[in-house]
Amino acid sequence: MSEALLFHVDAFTPLPFAGNPAMVCLLPDSKELSVRWMQSLAVDINLSETAFVRPLVENSEADFELRWFTPMSEVDLCGHATLASAHTLFKKDTSRKMVRFRTLSGILTVSRGDNDTMWMDFPKREAMPFKDTDALASLSAALGAEVSNLGKTASGDLFATIGGETELREITPDFKAIAALPNHRGIMITANSAGEADFVSRFFAPNEGIDEDPVTGSAHCALAPFWAAKLGRNELTGYQCSRRGGTVQCRVESDRVHLGGQAVTIYSGKISLD
Repeated sequence: MSEALLFHVDAFTPLPFAGNPAMVCLLPDSKELSVRWMQSLAVDINLSETAFVRPLVENSEADFELRWFTPMSEVDLCGHATLASAHTLFKKDTSRKMVRFRTLSGILTVSRGDNDTMWMDFPKREAMPFKDTDALASLSAALGAEVSNLGKTASGDLFATIGGETELREITPDFKAIAALPNHRGIMITANSAGEADFVSRFFAPNEGIDEDPVTGSAHCALAPFWAAKLGRNELTGYQCSRRGGTVQCRVESDRVHLGGQAVTIYSGKISLD
């Protein structure tokens, strides 16, 4: 009987029961699984992402294939599940300093830094201005708060700012109204931080089966360049102030965004592939 290892990992936090949980499925060999099988497991696990890590044989560009699934669909980029996958591989091989993943967003690397911090090398995905006053009004109504600076990323996420951290934390979204907004995958809202971070954010994606994502690493591929330009520096700290919350270290370099964070394993087990 063929089995895979499952690891339940909290990412973007040094503490348990915070950050964003992901399930990492380590496949035992280079055997490919069907999309239907992976999606079915992601539905059963019902976390914001389930990651599937498959070793690559004789591949000079990458060590593993990495795919991410929400309970609704496969996605082309996920930060916290990438961090969780790298954490799992580093724990299995303590001599490893870097891992290279082949993904739908190209080759992504994760390196092990100091104090158990891992650094992911991700593509920059700046939000382009999206001039649609009706969409802005509809979004404000769905969030129950006035937002501005509407933009849209290449992955289909809407981007908007709000007055401040207090207003951001007090948002009580109408998730049915958010899901009804046309032509979007998720919605990120951001503001200046009133605390130790440089900026704060929240991310909503009811169309992907995730009303509010606890910590969204991929969103920081757009958030970090926006705040780097606004604050005039390329090293920043973001805090996603969901109920669980999590901190993302950010470095903007040319067309890449380096995201740093920590992870902890909560539990592990096995699942039959037959």
